[in-house]
Amino acid sequence: MSFRPQQDLFAGSSRLVYDDAVDLTLQSLQAYGPQHDHWAVAWSGGKDSTCVLTLIVHLIEVGRLPRPKTLSVFYADTRQELPPLAAAAGEVMEGLKRRGNWIRTEIVRAPLDKRFLVYILGRGVPPPNNNTLRWCTRQIKVDPMAAAVERALTSVPDSQQVLMITGVRQGESAIRDRRIEMSCGKDGAECGQGWYQKTLPEAKGIRGRIATLAPILHWRVCNVWDWLKIYAPMADYGGWATKVVADAYGGDEAEEINARTGCIGCPLASKEKALETILLNPAWSYLSPLLGLKPLYRELREPKHRLRKAGAEILKDGSMAKNPQRMGPLTFEARLMGLARVLEIQAACNEAAERLGRPRLDILSAEEEARIRELIDLGTWPDGWDGDEPTADTPLDLVFPDGSVQPLLM
Repeated sequence: MSFRPQQDLFAGSSRLVYDDAVDLTLQSLQAYGPQHDHWAVAWSGGKDSTCVLTLIVHLIEVGRLPRPKTLSVFYADTRQELPPLAAAAGEVMEGLKRRGNWIRTEIVRAPLDKRFLVYILGRGVPPPNNNTLRWCTRQIKVDPMAAAVERALTSVPDSQQVLMITGVRQGESAIRDRRIEMSCGKDGAECGQGWYQKTLPEAKGIRGRIATLAPILHWRVCNVWDWLKIYAPMADYGGWATKVVADAYGGDEAEEINARTGCIGCPLASKEKALETILLNPAWSYLSPLLGLKPLYRELREPKHRLRKAGAEILKDGSMAKNPQRMGPLTFEARLMGLARVLEIQAACNEAAERLGRPRLDILSAEEEARIRELIDLGTWPDGWDGDEPTADTPLDLVFPDGSVQPLLM
C-alpha cells in the first residue's frame, strides 16, 4: 500500500483536523520558550510526553522555534515500564543523542531502597492502593525527577529560570478547565503525569527556579496518535521510533482502545488493560507470564501475609492513633514468597525471549534482588514496626479509636 507525500504539517497550506491544536501549541511555545535559555522535559516514555518531546525537537529543527542554549531530557525509568515503551524510549534517546550536545539526556531512577519491588519485598511495605497507601507515583517517579532537576540546576545561573515542559494533557476541555492537578489522567492521559505540574515547582531546592509549561494540555488523544503514528516516524519529521509506542496502547486500534499505561501489573488499576492489549500483538505475546504480577500484589495485601497492631497505639506526641489495630508490613515469609514469584515470572519471559530473539525483561536486576535479600537478612521493618506484632489474621480483642476495648467473643 503506497501513501501520497504528506504536506508539511506546520506550513499552513493544508488545514488538518488537529491543526488548531498544533497552532495553540506553537503559540504557547513561541510565547514562553524564548524567555528561557534552558529548557527541560519531564519524559515518562508514554504517549503524551513522547509526543511533546519529539514534536518540540522537530519544531526546533525546522526553524519554527528558536533553539534554547540547552534542552535537558529527564527520562523517568520506574523499572516497571511496559517493555514496548522501554524499547521505544531507548530508541528515542539514541535519536536525541545524534542531534548534538545541545540536548542532554539523563535516565532518572529512584534510589535503590525506594524502587518499587525493593521497597515492597525488601522493606516490607505493602503494594500501594488507591485509598490509604498510594506511595508509588511520588516515590518512584516524582521525587527522583525533582532530585535530578535540582542537580541540573547547579549548572544554571541563580538568576535564570529553567522552562520545564511536560506532557500533561486533559483533552479539549483543558482550554476552559484551568485545574490541572490530577494524579490519574483522563482521555487516555498518562498515569501520574499531573504530579509533575503540581509538585516540581514546589519541590525543596528548586522552588522559584522552574517555570512549567504544558504545551499539549488541550490536545485530544486523536491528535497525539496522528503525530506518533503518522508524522513523527517520517524522515521529514525526525524519523522517530514512535510507532513502537503505539504497540503499548493497541497498535492500529490504539485510539479506539484509549488505554492508559502505567507500571506492569499496576496495583492501582482495576484491570490490566494495557498489558492485555500488548499480549494481543504476536511480537510481544511471550510476555504473558507478566499477567501473574497483579494477582501477586493483591495476594500480598491479604491479612495472612501482614502484621497488625495488637492494641491502642500511642504516637510520639503522646496522642492515640486514630486507626488502632491497623494492618501493616509484609512478613518475611511473604516477602520471600513474592520475590520467588517475581523471579519466576521474569525467568519465564526471558527464556521465551532468548528462544524467539526478542527483548529481555528487566524489572528486577541482580543488584535489586541482592538488596532485597540483604534487607530481609537484616530484619528490616518500616518505621513504627518492630516485627513482634501478630499477623493480621490473628483473632484479637477489638480496640476502638477512643481506647475502649471489646473483648474477643469466644
